[in-house]
Amino acid sequence: MSNTKTSFFTKDPGFKKTFFPLLIVISLQQLAALCVNLVDNIMLGRYTELALSGATLVNQMQFMLQQLIYGTGTGVAVLGSQYWGKKRTEPICKITGIGVKIALVAGFVFFIVTKLNPTGVLSLFTNDTAVVAEGVKYLSIMCWTYLIFAVSNTLMYSLQSVETASVGTVMSLSTICINAVLNYCLIYGNLGCPELGIIGAAYATLTSRTVELIIVLVYILTIDKKLHMTVRLLLSFDVSYLSDFCKASLPVMASGILWGVAQATQTAILGHMAATVIAANAIAMVVSQIFMVVGMSGANAASVTMGKIVGQRRFDDVKPYARTIQVIFLILGVSSCVLMLIFKNPIVSVYSVSEEAKTLARSFLTVMAFTGIGSCYEYPVEGGIIAGGGDPKYQAIVDTLFMWCFTIPVSALAAFKFGAAPIVVFWILKADQFLKCIPNAIVCNRYKWVKDLTKQNID
Repeated sequence: MSNTKTSFFTKDPGFKKTFFPLLIVISLQQLAALCVNLVDNIMLGRYTELALSGATLVNQMQFMLQQLIYGTGTGVAVLGSQYWGKKRTEPICKITGIGVKIALVAGFVFFIVTKLNPTGVLSLFTNDTAVVAEGVKYLSIMCWTYLIFAVSNTLMYSLQSVETASVGTVMSLSTICINAVLNYCLIYGNLGCPELGIIGAAYATLTSRTVELIIVLVYILTIDKKLHMTVRLLLSFDVSYLSDFCKASLPVMASGILWGVAQATQTAILGHMAATVIAANAIAMVVSQIFMVVGMSGANAASVTMGKIVGQRRFDDVKPYARTIQVIFLILGVSSCVLMLIFKNPIVSVYSVSEEAKTLARSFLTVMAFTGIGSCYEYPVEGGIIAGGGDPKYQAIVDTLFMWCFTIPVSALAAFKFGAAPIVVFWILKADQFLKCIPNAIVCNRYKWVKDLTKQNID
């Protein structure tokens, strides 16, 4: 029996040893990854506004793939962390093998679609032919990264499930260095390299993604001492775990597809208003992600933390753990809001875009600062506490309902029926980040989501 049974907040020293190291390391990993996007964003923004807008369209495809990979990663992380709580690692390896193959299929589908009809795909987001033409140049190279990204990120989820996240930080830091140097050389034609513009940025990203995959494969196959992963286990497809994996991941994958399409639809709504809106949205989204990175990384840390104690069947610890983590999320959300409001002006000033785009970007960042408080609570609660504790379906349901029953239809009406200003439409697009806090808080604190998803037989 845990000594935290009667505590409102947890006093278990094991909580600090699990949650905070994961939060710090995953945050550093995600920050490094986001800095890669920020470097691309700033360097392309200083090259031409057209290049920035073209790359932004392509990034919508990357975001949709990320949502699918997040679904497979959720299956790996949720099941993996619960098996880790039982100190059973062979099931984690077999589950990872399933996840990698499913992720690779998703990456291949995105590769084929974007390779065969890049113009048609990008034209869905805007009717500006110049922006589409620039985006097609970028996509012709970027589509190859989809295959690499699918594998490397699924492997990272398996490592996070056993509380090994430091390799992700090393991986992302290497990506920053490689990407920044190659961007400097290939976008602008420095150090004797050809000036390739947006194509140079794509080659830089492809190179850095390849290095990421090499690092994680070398680590998981030769250095890691927890999973004992082998090539055989990685290539295996053990059907005995397929049903459990599908139950944990398919709802999130389905939601991820709808969420990715919804985000692309949001970009299309903004993109059909004006080209400057695309550039302003690109700046606001990347900058806001940097400031909210710790709060959003809380989802991964909470998922592993909750999954581990549920796997250990320490059900008395669930309530104090969940309450403590929720308070941490709120603190992180308020902190990110304050920092974003303080630093938004100097950061936007770095971009070489039109004054209209800069003004709009600052307005968008103000919106993101306040809605970010909700984002840093609602997303980690549903995708971290509740999913890790045994109910990944809840996140799929609530995200889909809010996005398709409120956000998309209302913002589309505001933009195209009533001719609302871009800032009004943007407020509507982000309002669900506050609204979802209500059902998420209620569901989280009823604790009906606590489920042990592991097989009880020993392999």
